[in-house]
Amino acid sequence: MIRDSSVAATFRDWQIVLKILIYSLYFAPDLTGNGKYCGEMAEWLAQMGHEVRAVTAPPYYPQWRRPPEYAALRYYHERWRGTRVWRAPIWVPRNPSGSARVLHLLSFAATSWPLMLRQLLWRPEIVLVVAPTIASAPMGWVVARLTGATAWLHLQDFEVEVAFKLGLLRRQRLQQLMLTIERHLLRRFDRVSTISGRMFERLLSKGVEPERTFLFPNWVDLSLFDLGKCTQRMRSELSISPNAIVVLYSGTLAAKQGLEIVPAVARLLLDRAEIIFVVGGDGLMKPQLQQASVNLPNLRLLPLQPADRLGELLGMADIHLLPQSPAAADLVLPSKLSGMLASGRPVISTCAPGTELAEVVAGCGLVVPPEDASAMAKAVLRLAEDEPLRHELGRRARLWAERNIEQSTVLNRAFDHALLGRDRRSKTTTERETGTGTAADSPLSGGP
Repeated sequence: MIRDSSVAATFRDWQIVLKILIYSLYFAPDLTGNGKYCGEMAEWLAQMGHEVRAVTAPPYYPQWRRPPEYAALRYYHERWRGTRVWRAPIWVPRNPSGSARVLHLLSFAATSWPLMLRQLLWRPEIVLVVAPTIASAPMGWVVARLTGATAWLHLQDFEVEVAFKLGLLRRQRLQQLMLTIERHLLRRFDRVSTISGRMFERLLSKGVEPERTFLFPNWVDLSLFDLGKCTQRMRSELSISPNAIVVLYSGTLAAKQGLEIVPAVARLLLDRAEIIFVVGGDGLMKPQLQQASVNLPNLRLLPLQPADRLGELLGMADIHLLPQSPAAADLVLPSKLSGMLASGRPVISTCAPGTELAEVVAGCGLVVPPEDASAMAKAVLRLAEDEPLRHELGRRARLWAERNIEQSTVLNRAFDHALLGRDRRSKTTTERETGTGTAADSPLSGGP
């Protein structure tokens, strides 16, 4: 029997060597969302000595464009920081509306299945399916069952409900059909995880047994954020005064973010020359934001920044903005929040009272009603004019990050949960090299 994750020993302490297959539409070098986290997880696992493979698509998000080096109809095999990566062709629509987005997701599910079947000969011990997209879940489950692997489904958001609440899909019968399929799939996996407490509660409401579920929040590498480091270089590049109050949004520019509010707030504060708004990122809403920023000298737009500048970018801010569409409340917890908190800066978020996002931000920032530009402008002014308050809320933000979302702690705990209940499908490094060892000898089988 595997030891409970509540004991002092962790996944890392066991020194287990596992074959881990990550099946995800998004992967590195995507810089935001699932791609960022799947890439970081794969790199972390490989550094610990595990055998890691990934089946994914070519990088295309959040720009919704394939790089020119990836042809539309070709398969690719690469190595990325210790991980063998297979990339399946995918149709990327120019205008990812509701029906086009569904076809886009189905195209990956269809083209990736030969790559997943190829992994049967490798015989993975954990098959981790990351959703979105839930359309990939059936093939991930099949491969896990055929190889005796742990079938693990991780939900970054409830994509079916998000799609209907945001109006991307509208037909009621289609919604009921997709939700029924989703519930059926969720109940078939050995382990099901998600990123927030409210999403966890929703998971249980869909009939998933509590003993098969666990919380797997998005993490942050705290070493990327040197709180004492000077952050003037990026300000200089943007011609922003060292004494300015920088109000920053950085991340995917998508509809569910509710980003229309940012230029509206900048317009309300045009007379406060010391307050500069910066929006960094890429996505479908970028043209709309570019148009809205015309005649707003206090609003700067930045392209998506490389990963090695993330800490510098977020540390440049005095205040972070985290708008969110009210339709997505408690169906997603914005992944960008982890970096904001780790930077040690206060956050202003638009969310309804009682949501999990509101509860987290209330301890290290200010919460304002969704889609209320006037309320957000007042919150920006309050923090801009109260430096001690900014510093205190920023201190609390960093402390929350250290206690709750440090990378190694989160990943160790998640794989502890993923391995619970397995009998013997893994060996220690020595056993792999020598071919010796029994089930009773395995660190997965008993005491320390």
